This record gives sequence, C-alpha cells and structure tokens, in this order.
Amino acid sequence: MTREDIVAFIEQEAPDDINEILLADGFEDAFLGIAEMTWHGPLVAVYSRERAIDILASQFDGDYDEAVEYLDFNVTGAYVGERTPVFALMFSKS
Repeated sequence: MTREDIVAFIEQEAPDDINEILLADGFEDAFLGIAEMTWHGPLVAVYSRERAIDILASQFDGDYDEAVEYLDFNVTGAYVGERTPVFALMFSKS
C-alpha cells in the first residue's frame, strides 16, 4: 500500500478530515483504516502494531526487541495532539 492509496481512502471515507488526519511515515503497510476515538471525536489513523514492529525489525536486521523499543519510544510515545495515530493490537483467535 502506498501513501497515495491511504490518502485516496481518507478522501473517500472522510473528505472533511483529509487535511487533519495525521499519518505515520514509513508504516503504510501497517495501515488499517481510520477510527473515531470518542463519540463524535476526531478521526485518527489506525495501524497494526504487529505489522509496524515487523517493518521496523526489517530495518534493524531482524532485531525484534530493538524494533519494539523503537516503536514504543519514538513512535507511539510521540504524542502530537488529539490526532496522533494509534497502533492497535489485533485479536487473533488461535
């Protein structure tokens, strides 16, 4: 998925918010969609935490622990306002 694909999706689904929704650079393949964090609250971009870790691990030569630490400190720990993207843990029924 490309950033252009994501922008096109947001333009279609939430045209009034296209210039407000913040996207996480480099995590296009982890993008899941958009969500309303609270009732009638602002829409935010939603990413898969697992996919984001996989993306980072590939950049850190497969080091999963380093990827988790980087994501926690530099990405999810970087609050940039009420439109900060969220990284969801996906439920998997084994």
